[in-house]
Amino acid sequence: MKIRKNIRKDILSVFAFRESERHWHIPILAGASVGIPLLLGYALDSLPNSILASTSGLLILYLSFTAVAQRMINLMICSFVFILSYFIGSVASFNIWLAPVFFAAYVFLLNLVIRYFRFKAPGNFFFILIAALAICQKFDMATIPERVGVVTLGTISTCMLAMVYSLLTMKNYTMSDETIVFEKAKRIDVGESLILALFVGGSLMLATILKLENPYWVPVSCAAVMQGATRRHIWERGINRVVGTFIGAGFAWFLLGLDMPGLAICISIILLQFIVEVLVVRQYGVAVIFITALTIFLAEGAHAGQSAEQSIYIRFFDIMLGCVFGAIGGWILHHNKVRDKLEDTA
Repeated sequence: MKIRKNIRKDILSVFAFRESERHWHIPILAGASVGIPLLLGYALDSLPNSILASTSGLLILYLSFTAVAQRMINLMICSFVFILSYFIGSVASFNIWLAPVFFAAYVFLLNLVIRYFRFKAPGNFFFILIAALAICQKFDMATIPERVGVVTLGTISTCMLAMVYSLLTMKNYTMSDETIVFEKAKRIDVGESLILALFVGGSLMLATILKLENPYWVPVSCAAVMQGATRRHIWERGINRVVGTFIGAGFAWFLLGLDMPGLAICISIILLQFIVEVLVVRQYGVAVIFITALTIFLAEGAHAGQSAEQSIYIRFFDIMLGCVFGAIGGWILHHNKVRDKLEDTA
């Protein structure tokens, strides 16, 4: 009886809604930062580039509630790391078999820097995401400067929006004097960085071996699951991601079946981004439903020739594979004996 109650309690905790102290206008800001380059690209009839630029809008999630000068310095540093991640990923894509090795090495160094300077949530995740996106694209040296330029324009747009937002709201909220970027850690956790790099890079290698069409979702899902603060949190995120992806795939199939025009797709992406930011801090599983629909919409915008059913099936398999890899990596990450042994070896 007691075991049954504990199981029921665990299941309810996985799908429970949590309170959040996040300001209500952050989701609006996130939707605007993604939507501005998206709508601009649609107006200029350059939807693929606008989708790439809109990913830079995710940088707004690194906005900290410190003094205006400090928060803008933080955001500009994050912008530089974001651009660097995309550039390194683009250059490292010259060989599909060496790409996972370079990717793992970059994730290792990136996590060391993130931990050393104590970056707060979302930490290394979006830097890994943009690097994975770049490294899985077809290598073309001639187009790298253009694509890096598009990402850079997206970060500039995000920083400008953050500046306007900061000036408009600086009187409404008491800003913390906390220093985020320049606060250094007393010791570097090499073991954590090594485990994260091995599993995220290994998941990309597995996706390459399996010849998946869009392999970047495997390492991205792996990294998302491994973001959990504890072993239990990692398993909860894994379950949430699998269940949410399954429902979200059906939701995306319904939306794509409506055969919406380009402008409606852009507006849908903005609304989905807003909903994701409202839910992600309250219930990760429900948020994943809309995250899945959002990512499939972005993929359909860039690959319009692919059928909706095929895109949904591929995405679900990729995310499932990444979640399994991430859950195993997360268990090892929080297994002190294994972690200490790896750190001693390093």
